[in-house]
Amino acid sequence: MDIGDVSHESGLAPSTLRYYEKIGLIQSIGRKGLRRQYAPKIINKLNIISLGRIAGLSLNEITTMFNESDELAIDRTLLAQKASDIDVKIKQLKAIRDSLNHVASCPQSDHLDCLSFQKLMKSVKPFES
Repeated sequence: MDIGDVSHESGLAPSTLRYYEKIGLIQSIGRKGLRRQYAPKIINKLNIISLGRIAGLSLNEITTMFNESDELAIDRTLLAQKASDIDVKIKQLKAIRDSLNHVASCPQSDHLDCLSFQKLMKSVKPFES
């Protein structure tokens, strides 16, 4: 498969494929003219990489999910930790959602008079960029 076919089938831009190759995450099997060629099994690997990215894994963490023979070697401990991190984030997002819904429907004319809004403001930590 050439890079255009892989890009089309995977939904990833050719520049992303070239970057993945540059960092050693994927390997081409050669070139046909100027176009990189890949084995058909690259699509499965790219799907696994995409799943890892959706789950919040870094590219370095995803790299550890493959052994020296480029076969899948899942780090179950890492995945369990990521799942736990997602659970924490879900709880945070639910609390934020509930607070926003309350503020949006708060009967107080001045939100600063709303005890729930005051509680929300006290619970917020400064955003660090």
